[in-house]
Amino acid sequence: MALKTVVVTGASAGLGRAIAHQFASHGAQVALLARGEEGLHATAAEIEARGGRALAVPTDVADSAAVEAAANTVEEQLGPIDVWVNNAMVSVFSPVKEMKPEEYKRATEVTYLGAVYGTLAALKYMLPRDRGTIVQVGSALGYRSIPLQSAYCGAKHAINGFTDSLRCELLHDKSNVRLTTVQMPAMNTVQFNWVKSRLSHRAQPVPPIFQPEVGARAVYWAAHHNRREVYVGGSTVRAIVGNKFIPALLDRYLARTAYKSQQTAEPEDPSRADNLWSPVDARSDWGEHGRFDKQSHSGSIELWTGLHRKQIAAGLLLASVVAFAINRMVH
Repeated sequence: MALKTVVVTGASAGLGRAIAHQFASHGAQVALLARGEEGLHATAAEIEARGGRALAVPTDVADSAAVEAAANTVEEQLGPIDVWVNNAMVSVFSPVKEMKPEEYKRATEVTYLGAVYGTLAALKYMLPRDRGTIVQVGSALGYRSIPLQSAYCGAKHAINGFTDSLRCELLHDKSNVRLTTVQMPAMNTVQFNWVKSRLSHRAQPVPPIFQPEVGARAVYWAAHHNRREVYVGGSTVRAIVGNKFIPALLDRYLARTAYKSQQTAEPEDPSRADNLWSPVDARSDWGEHGRFDKQSHSGSIELWTGLHRKQIAAGLLLASVVAFAINRMVH
């Protein structure tokens, strides 16, 4: 059986790196796309040290020609692309009134258009073969926006809109190319070390916080099952469902709480380097985890329940049948 070929964008650190490890641990050969070359090569070395095969392709996903060239390189060196994971992102923590137009443009080009360009590059090869899976790494913030992250929230909302439109087209064309989105919760990744920020204190994920491996397992599962969307963590479920029914109440709640919940007690260094325009010290390897290991969960009951809902439903049905039979026997 041929090895699966998987492309992961934003693979030099954080969630993308965890996703690459997850696929490699199941025998896939993984192409790694990101700007940070040291992180890319470190991820590739980790995969190869465990017996896997990895290909580092330094790429800025905001450049459509570069993404298409990267896809061509993968096809030539690793073979047909089976799974493409759009994960790359950048963000800016700032009130809207202090944002600059070029910051919105850059965050949108990387986070939203990067996913569009990755999808187009994957479709170029997948559609003629009539097979393959594209996984969009989404966010609870793609449904329920919060203050101080308008650029990121807007980009994640856009990914949902683009993906839903494309899914309808694939269905219309009776294509066997599959499209799925994994909606993520707050995660303990290195983005909070290098994100551009105008906050007075250092940025943090809004609790509850999950380790990136939780999200990586969800992405791997989504790539191998026919599920439209996968929600990771109870906080994601609550944000998405809550916003459908009580959006105005959530507006007021977040206005009161979300400024504080996104900041630690540690003052921010206004001169700190950020990764909006270029990698922060491309010679450094940032790894997968951020600064919040002690507060982070390594599993999610809600995710496990969501991934096993058919088995749970079958178990409940069986229990009901048994209970009914016992009741009839007793009476």
